[in-house]
Amino acid sequence: MNSSKHTELANHAWSVADLLRGDYKQSDYGKVILPLTVLRRLECVLEPTRERVVETVAKFDGQEIDTDHFLRRASGHAFYNTSELRLKNIAGDPQNAAKNLQIYVGAFSENAREVLDKYDFQQQVKKLDEANLLYRVIGKFTDLDLTPKTVPNHNMGYIFEELIRRFSEQSNETAGEHFTPREVIKLMVELLVAPDADVLTMPGAVRTVLDPACGTGGMLSAMDDHIEGENEHATVEVYGQELNPESWAICRSDLMIKGQDPENIAFGNSFSDDGHARRKFDYILANPPFGVEWKKVKEEVEYEHRSLGDAGRFGAGLPRINDGSLLFLQHMISKMKPVDVNGGGGSRIAIVFNGSPLFTGAAESGESNIRRWILENDWLEAVVALPDQLFYNTGISTYFWILTNRKDADHKGKVVLLDARDQWLKMRKSLGDKRKELGDGKNGRPNHIGDITRLYAEAVQVAQDPEHPLHGKVKVLANEDFGYQRITVERPLKLRFEVTEETLAALAEAKPVAKLERSEEFVAAVRTLLGSSWTTKSEAFIALKDAVVAAGLTWPPGAPFAKTVRETIGIRDPEGEVQKVKGAPEPDADHRDYENVPLGEDVEDYLKREVLPHVPDAWIDHAKTKIGYEIPFTRHFYVYKPPRPLAEIDAELKSLEAEIHALLGEVTE
Repeated sequence: MNSSKHTELANHAWSVADLLRGDYKQSDYGKVILPLTVLRRLECVLEPTRERVVETVAKFDGQEIDTDHFLRRASGHAFYNTSELRLKNIAGDPQNAAKNLQIYVGAFSENAREVLDKYDFQQQVKKLDEANLLYRVIGKFTDLDLTPKTVPNHNMGYIFEELIRRFSEQSNETAGEHFTPREVIKLMVELLVAPDADVLTMPGAVRTVLDPACGTGGMLSAMDDHIEGENEHATVEVYGQELNPESWAICRSDLMIKGQDPENIAFGNSFSDDGHARRKFDYILANPPFGVEWKKVKEEVEYEHRSLGDAGRFGAGLPRINDGSLLFLQHMISKMKPVDVNGGGGSRIAIVFNGSPLFTGAAESGESNIRRWILENDWLEAVVALPDQLFYNTGISTYFWILTNRKDADHKGKVVLLDARDQWLKMRKSLGDKRKELGDGKNGRPNHIGDITRLYAEAVQVAQDPEHPLHGKVKVLANEDFGYQRITVERPLKLRFEVTEETLAALAEAKPVAKLERSEEFVAAVRTLLGSSWTTKSEAFIALKDAVVAAGLTWPPGAPFAKTVRETIGIRDPEGEVQKVKGAPEPDADHRDYENVPLGEDVEDYLKREVLPHVPDAWIDHAKTKIGYEIPFTRHFYVYKPPRPLAEIDAELKSLEAEIHALLGEVTE
């Protein structure tokens, strides 16, 4: 089924909006259209075995036994409907449409009813009936052919996602709440699974897949299709978790239709209510919302971080509250299977991120500590930069992170950086913010997906071959190359001392002086020294004390008072006296600087080479040194472009100036 057919069927379902206009706000259209699309799909799937189910109901009528198993066998699916009603019958009886629809929905198996309940379907039925629209809306869907023959299982997800995309646009969803385009999912799956081609083709292969932010299940479907495409005898078990009730309902219904266990799709927040606790998976992939805060689950996440530490999911660190991306990654890492003594087991992870998780957070911040934990455990296999404008509701640049706890020999201790930002086609028609797409090699289009997958597989070799045409698109770096030491460079505090109107005003306003019983007299005594200056603190304090005593006052004791006086009459001066604390130079906070030194480099050597030639009296405060990790992707692929010659720029400006004069001349004629 091609994309135009998907759009045609989605348009048919969305045409119900014409009936809803006036009684529903645009942002609420999806509350009617989505559940009825699901209901119609379930009906179309069950139609061939409907009579067999009804016969099974009659067979066990009056017997006190659980018939669920027998009814599932009769329907040939993980769900069923025991009613003889059809949507067409219900639409044909306007007076009883609401009552009959309730009977019809109630006759579904519990797992199917649960899906419809998440749409708050009964409330919509009541509202439509009161507006005398229910039978007309149902009638629209009876013409929608969603039989598996017309719409195969893996294509039904396209229609669902197209409808949800439109719904999200009408609802003004945030940029982070978007759906993953199919070609992006395909590339992600290829990169995730490609190294396991030999394992997947083994007879009786069983693979488990988890998406902890599964949405409508597009990634799970793609993984299922890919693995079974490699080996039709393979068994693929898919699991997911989703917070949005409509998306959860669609994902569950999709699994029911495909014969998978719908119970594998948990509802709720993966952070606070892990629906797959203590389970491990072969493949874990996700496209979590970008930049979404985790304030609602802050208490639960922080409790797990504090109480369980490394035994929990979030022991490595907590990112800032307004971006939970790295929480998702930690959650996914906790689902990896351990590698056994023979090198078997293990897992592979793929996740879509924006640029923030690469570098956000200073040394020893939550984000930096999470990156450090990942890199020091040698889990990060690669980061792949994708073109911008690939997603429906955001035009920002995105990245795949690929992780595994079973790296092959070529990748151990290394990370591949692959720049695929120039691999795209301009779409004929934009879809929201999506203006670019990845070519799949079909119908004469470039095969970006295949090209990137091949380059990924050969990355280590390409990076070692300067003559390779794609050498500039790949970097292979050691894990420690992403680490750095954040050193604190101090310079001595140098002061001269003066009594001026400004320093005198500052002295009078200082709290320790203002609290003196005879504060005004104290300030007046110091005023007698107005215009005086000293090169050393000792000289200044002797003169100040003499003036105060001469006025019949006592010089207040204590270091805090002395510090206040020094800070108010002391003036920073590069030629001034070096201030000392316990014999050592006192650092000047205003001239404090920070430098990032590559991990492994001697910081004192760095100081001698980079700092001391410019600031000879600087030193490093080693007690403040911190270790940080970041992945400055763009920096590694930066290519310097020299500015154009001035003569060329001048000639272009003169040409433009002449063109403007000519245009103005035409206007004034």
